[in-house]
Amino acid sequence: MLCAACDAAYWNEARLRCAVCALPLSSSRSHQGRPRGGQRHCDACLKAPPAFDATVALADYRAPLDALARGLKFRARLGLGEEFARRLARAADDALDPADAPTLIVPVPLSRERLIARGYNQAWQIAKPLARALGARADATLVRRTLHTAAQSRLDRDTRRRNVGRAFALKDGDCALRGLHIGVVDDVITSGT
Repeated sequence: MLCAACDAAYWNEARLRCAVCALPLSSSRSHQGRPRGGQRHCDACLKAPPAFDATVALADYRAPLDALARGLKFRARLGLGEEFARRLARAADDALDPADAPTLIVPVPLSRERLIARGYNQAWQIAKPLARALGARADATLVRRTLHTAAQSRLDRDTRRRNVGRAFALKDGDCALRGLHIGVVDDVITSGT
């Protein structure tokens, strides 16, 4: 997908990230609390832990990798989903304790309008092969989008959180999820909402 030099420079970039939200930590902030397994956490996740336990991110959203994400999302370069899944499976194996590996993988759903316009869900194109690689079950119907919202890419961080905060619902309520460790897959993480 990339030349060897870009592949080595961007996919495998050593980056200190918060173990919960995956936001980059500066080296001056590398002293952050380590409540679990020696992992570093950002101030925000220490002060107000989110509803999820961990985030695995492949890379920062910047050139040249941002063009690959846009190719999957807007140009139907569906083979990129397999590539992202392969790399994400390796990153998950490195970042997660085997006991914390997801048993179920779900994609972030698109609204009906966006799915019809695009013809596919880019997150599902990553989630399916990722589930196979991790030996987990995949389910594209468990979470549904209840609101058609503005595109996240056009909004600032706080507006992104509010934009999707109530846009999703579980198909059968949360009782179907008890005891499962769920991995939620999206092509780009912005707010973590």
